[in-house]
Amino acid sequence: RVAFRSINRTNKEVASFAAGRAAAALFSRGPISIDRASDLRNVADLIKTKEEGPDHMRIASFPRFQLVTGVTPLQRAARLEAALGTGSPRIYIKRDDLTGLAYGGNKARKLEYLVADAIAQNATVLVTEGAVQSNHARMTAAAAVLAGLKSYLILDARNGQEEQGNLLLDRLMGAECGICATVEERIEARTAVPEMLRARGERPYVIPTGGSNALGSLGYIRAARELDAQLTEIGEDPSSVYFPSGSQGTLAGMVVGARVFGSVWNPVGVAVSGDSRGMLDGATTLIEQTLALIESDLRITVEDNIVDGNFAGEAYGIPTEAGLEACHLLARTEAIFLDPVYTGKAMSALIAHVRAGRFSPDESIVFVHTGGTPSIFVHRDVLLAGS
Repeated sequence: RVAFRSINRTNKEVASFAAGRAAAALFSRGPISIDRASDLRNVADLIKTKEEGPDHMRIASFPRFQLVTGVTPLQRAARLEAALGTGSPRIYIKRDDLTGLAYGGNKARKLEYLVADAIAQNATVLVTEGAVQSNHARMTAAAAVLAGLKSYLILDARNGQEEQGNLLLDRLMGAECGICATVEERIEARTAVPEMLRARGERPYVIPTGGSNALGSLGYIRAARELDAQLTEIGEDPSSVYFPSGSQGTLAGMVVGARVFGSVWNPVGVAVSGDSRGMLDGATTLIEQTLALIESDLRITVEDNIVDGNFAGEAYGIPTEAGLEACHLLARTEAIFLDPVYTGKAMSALIAHVRAGRFSPDESIVFVHTGGTPSIFVHRDVLLAGS
């Protein structure tokens, strides 16, 4: 299940990795108080050891506009494990649905870097695109509100345009929504909309689909380090970390983050549309661009099994039976809500792999819940039909 080729580490590198994980674990417990002055001195030494690597310092040098309210919880899904039988590994869920921005979700991590860049460029309006029920569009509108900017969302109605879920929230936040009938029309609008806004006297900052470029991927490099700190604190070394993958930004960040910080786990991006080959090609390019952005000397050879394309179903936005079962199972075992478009499909992959015996009971695995809660309400009928 190796997701990318490992490199031999020197003793110094191993010591740096261990020290860094210990420091991160200490920080993950919360702010350091005056009463913990000795801890502070120890942490300073550990950070110095950890940050000998230039990649760490360059990543930390990029400005962020804070949108994530804090470290998101990592919780054990013991009732899900029981439902999957005695052969289940230990399952943990990283709750990035609780990032805190406008119903939460993974895009807040990417937008922290993108909004900071927009502010640095004196932008007046954030422009992005997606489907009508785009989680990313909703969170971009929210980020704009907090940054004192306007937002323009280019949305396609390929799966309908009901004023519900994310679109309803977009409207409430004052986003200007340009709705296109097809994806092709949305692509054409990418050029026309910024020109229109400039003619109005605005200074648009264009964010790609899903916030998925090299700068946005820094958000999940940072998330990989946060996850490692939490795993260190509870003494777990999971074999795999699952998450949905659409526009590949989360995938690229997790792959680069795992390599930069020496994580023991393999990233597994579950494609929510398309085929694994196409997604792998796109992710490879984005990984290379992210490494170039942080001026890293690392070279990551991405293996085929970093993306699982077997659970995408018919098309983007079209629920699958396995995904709907996953939505029901998580709601009824953990009171955690998945959506049928992203997290339901990704969790269905994890469930299928557990049932197939891919993991042993003495292993642990992690699922990153990337959000999508508002879109659940748009899928009311199909979710209730499977109840």
